[in-house]
Formats: sequence, structure tokens, C-alpha cells
Amino acid sequence: MLNLHQLIIGMNNKKAYGLLQQIKFPEDLRRLPIEKLPEVCRELRQDIIDELADNPGHFASSLGVVELTVALHYVYNTPYDRIVWDVGHQAYGHKILTGRREAFCTNRKLHGLCPFPSPAESEYDTFTCGHASNSISAALGMAVAAKAKNEGQRNIIAVIGDGSMSGGLAYEGLNNASSTPNDILIILNDNNMSIDHSVGGMKQYLHQLHTSWTYNRLRFLASQRLFTWGWLNEERRKKILRFNNSLKSLINNQQNVFEGMNIRYFGPGNGHDVIELVHTLQSIKGMKGPKLFHIHTTKGKGFEPAEKAATIWHAPGKFDKETGQRIKDDVTGKPPLFQDVFGHTLLELARKNEKIVGVTPAMPTGCSLNIMMNAMPQRAFDVGIAEGHAVTFSGGMAKDGLLPFCNIYSSFAQRAYDNLIHDVAIQRLNMVLCLDRAGLVGEDGPTHHGAFDLAYLRPIPHLTVSSPMDEHELRHLMYTAQLPNRGPFVIRYPRGRGVKVNWECPMQEIPVGKGRRLKEGQDLAVLSIGPLGNDVQEAIRTAEQKASAQGRSFRIAHYDMRFLKPIDEDILHEVGRSFRHIITVEDGVIQGGLGSTVLEFMADHNYHPQVKRLGLPDRFVEHGSVAELRRIVGLDRDAFVAAFLTALNS
Repeated sequence: MLNLHQLIIGMNNKKAYGLLQQIKFPEDLRRLPIEKLPEVCRELRQDIIDELADNPGHFASSLGVVELTVALHYVYNTPYDRIVWDVGHQAYGHKILTGRREAFCTNRKLHGLCPFPSPAESEYDTFTCGHASNSISAALGMAVAAKAKNEGQRNIIAVIGDGSMSGGLAYEGLNNASSTPNDILIILNDNNMSIDHSVGGMKQYLHQLHTSWTYNRLRFLASQRLFTWGWLNEERRKKILRFNNSLKSLINNQQNVFEGMNIRYFGPGNGHDVIELVHTLQSIKGMKGPKLFHIHTTKGKGFEPAEKAATIWHAPGKFDKETGQRIKDDVTGKPPLFQDVFGHTLLELARKNEKIVGVTPAMPTGCSLNIMMNAMPQRAFDVGIAEGHAVTFSGGMAKDGLLPFCNIYSSFAQRAYDNLIHDVAIQRLNMVLCLDRAGLVGEDGPTHHGAFDLAYLRPIPHLTVSSPMDEHELRHLMYTAQLPNRGPFVIRYPRGRGVKVNWECPMQEIPVGKGRRLKEGQDLAVLSIGPLGNDVQEAIRTAEQKASAQGRSFRIAHYDMRFLKPIDEDILHEVGRSFRHIITVEDGVIQGGLGSTVLEFMADHNYHPQVKRLGLPDRFVEHGSVAELRRIVGLDRDAFVAAFLTALNS
């Protein structure tokens, strides 16, 4: 196994830069005169471009906050002062400036740097990143902890943006920050984007919001003087602040939602003027109470193709940094992406069923709902980064007769768990929850693996939980789910390509809760769910051939269960009566998923086979390619062959 040092030696070909070469850690940056910072920004931006041209990652977001990143580490005493990044898409410059420039060539690679900020990797990474809208809550918690521990003046800064202000958790954090004693600074990076374009009223509001910088500065100086003279205390300050904000809103004919919550608002500022950012941060650094600094940035700043097409360049893959041409794999003759099969099939169904609508939380391109959006813009909805709302919104439409197909990445659907139970399942509403990126997703790592959905969905009453083995099965399940009175119906499928080049087929109903026997046998039964069944088929052939070469004749039965809930009890009775050895295969955690269901059934019905469960282990799986990770966790063909032969020989 390669360690990080070996990876760096094998991959590193760092370009030399005059200033960036001198910066190992932020204290090196802080030694530079302020007039050098624009050059640092130019070099840092170019370094990110150089790196990501060959080692793909989240590109446009990190380019958009180069100046902010430099200014933050220049003004604040990191890591003692805490910078809490939201989502983490924008943190590559932060990683490069905090001791990881040499190792950045390993970013997102197996055993290399994490794809997002991680406290396990660096003391400069203050909180887990990956899911949106958590930075304000985390920063407030750190501020309260610092005060409780009497740690002195520790500055806490939450950097939120890239669409994260559309998430409900951000407003829960703001609400609590407005009433809890703290001095946190919230930086709102307003780039009018999440991954696709930001949507909703908050987007429009932020474009219009403006408060006089001179006015704010004079108000701060006046309050300091009044405190010094003893004419102002904290309680009087809050009352004056509320009155002052109301008066200003009346005069301007504009309500500032942040100041309405007693959070001081500054901005909007130019997020690409590093000198201005430094001066602003230095000016508000010592202010008491919660503050919000609103800056405008351009996603993809400094790389023209990314500025013009920020959605495409959010994570563009490899590209030519000179021409701006993306280097695409030749997909001729290859099966389609599961997400594209979903997108085209949904449009096909929607054209025949006028009740169908599409819903996604900020991922129309990522989940291919944009196919329906382009053809039927009035029947497809991007609700922003708001998974809980997406489910309840879908529930509301379902309650009054529409049939929503709500598409959410599996890992992000965890944030809508209560909504699914309370607002959909209890009422047995007719809606379809499509979970994209189920199972291992690869380089985005543990915050993005769709590891838990089978286990956390199985206990919910009224739910149908399914997973197609291939593209034809996905189409059949989508057709089945939109038939009348199906109730809440979950279809999960992985990131990446399927197995059928000719994926289009006539759609037909699948009996709910019925699996299928793909191969007969008498020595071992393998029960799989989802696309891993294709590798199981290959592994069965290999295992039988190896046994035959040794002069032994083994026959392995294979069942594609299709449904986790309701489980096909006829198949389980058949297997329980006929086989001494059973192996279950799933691309989710083995605790609570298909394997657990089979064990429970066998115990409940007094069957006593030996059951071997293959699935994701009880740990968070690191980042790397899907193939590498499947090998590590024992879910590749070689692992299947070994497990089958072990069971047959026992």
C-alpha cells in the first residue's frame, strides 16, 4: 500500500512560483507586505488551475474564493482563529496555503489528501465539510465553547455561500446566533451559484441588498465611544440596534433580514479585491456581537471558460489549461450513465402521465432532471440546497394529486429522513424518491458515499424500497412506481455507467416485492440487490470454472432480489428450505440492509443456513476510485469468487 509520501514522490511536478514557493503555512503569508497579496492571489489561482487540469476536482468554486482565502489567512491567526468552510468545494486554496501544497497532487486519490476539509487531516481544517449549510451552526458552537473555556479572543469565521444559504440549517444557525452571546463573523460568499444556478427568493434578495459601509463604520466608532464613557451597556445597545435597524429599513424602504435578526451587516464588498478584503476584515475584526460580511464573487474567476459556464466547470474533469478544452473520455459504444437513463425515462413517462412532476435540490444537471426541465420547464422544480423541503414539497404536491419524482443524492437524502417519515410515509402518499449516487461514489469520499440508505429506509412503514440491477430494470421500476396507488416508492441506483449499450426498452410493470431467479443451483445461494448483481454473475461463472478445473462440480444459484422492502418471502422460503449456505451481496452497510433482512427472516422461520453477508463495513470508507474502494472493502469480483469458493468448500 502506497503511503502519502510515496504518492507525492510519484506524482509531484510542482511549478515554481516566486511568492507561493515561500509560503508553507499562513504565518509565512502574514510576513508579506499587503501590496504583495495580489501577486500571491495570481500565483495561487494559477497553481489551482495547473493542479486540476490533470487531477480533477471541484474547480470553479475554489477559483472564486482565492482572494477571500488569502485575506482570511492574512488577517486572522489561523489555526488558533477558526475558519469554518461550508460544503468545502471552495477550499483548495486553503489547503495549499496550510502546509499541503506539495501533497496537493494526491488530492482525492486513494490514501491522498481528502476531497474536502477534514480535521483528521489538518488542524487548519476546523470541521467536517461535504454537506451544505452547517458552517454557521458549527461556528456558533465553537464560539460558545471558546467562551466557556475562557480561551480569550479566539475569532470564529464561517464562510458560507455557493448556494448554501438556501439550506434551512443556515437559518437555524442564524436564528440561534442572533440570541446567543457571540462574536462570530459570517462571510456570505455570494456567487449566484450552488452547482447549477442558485434559485429562490434569497438569491434575488442578496442581489439587491446594500448597506452603507461608511454608515456602519461611524456607528461602530460611536458605540465604542459610548461604551467607554459608560453611557451604553449591552442591553441598551441591543435596544438601540433594533430601533436603528427599523429606522434604517423605513428610510431605505428595504428590510435587511440579517439586521432584523440583530446581526450586523457589512457589504456588499468586492470579493476579488484582496486589499479591500483585508482592510474590511481588519476593521471589523474587533467588533462585538455577530456580524455578516456579504461579498460578491465570480465562480471560476480567472479562467474564462469557467466564468462563462460555471455549472460545467464546477467539477469539469481533466482539461487543457491553455485552450480551456475539456478532455472527455470516448464514450462510443459504452453504456449510458444511470442518471441519464433516469432523466430520459422520466421525460418519456411524463409525456404520457400528466400528473408527473420532477423535483431536485440543486442538482438538475447532476441527476439529469435538466432533461425534463428543458422540455417541460413548468413541471420540473429545482428547490435549491434543501433536501428536507424537497421531500415535503413533493409530499404536498402528492397530497393534492400530482405524482412527484423527487431525485436526491443518497448521502444528501439523510437530511430529509424526518420529512420522509412524517410528511410522506405516514400518509402513504404517492411519490417516487429516486436516490442517485447510492453505494460507493469514489473520489468524494465518506461524506458522499451512499452507504446507509438501505439500512435507514428499511424500518419505515408503507415504504417500497428497490434497486435495479441494470438500465432495463431501472426503466421497469420507474414505470411501476408511477402506476396508481403505489404509495411512497424508493428507487436507488449508483453513480456511473450501467451495463447495457442498448438501454432503451419497452417498459413493463414489475410485481412489487418480487425478485427473480437468474440462475439455478443446489450448492450455494447468492442473493444480491442492485447493480452489483452483474459482478456476482461474472464471479459465479469464474468460481464454477475454478471448481471444475479442480475436478469438482459446484452449482451456484443466483437471485436478484430487486426489492429490499417488501422482501420476496417466496424466494427466502425457497432458499431457506434448499440451501445450507447463503451469501448476500449489497452496496450498502451490512448492518441493517439485505443481509440483516435475510438473517432475521431465517431466524423467524426456523431455518438454519450459514449466512455470509458481503457489504460495506462498519466504518466510514475513504476516498479513491470506485474500483479501488470496492477492492478494499471486499465488493469486487475477486472477493466474490473467493467468498463463493470458501462457502462451497466448507
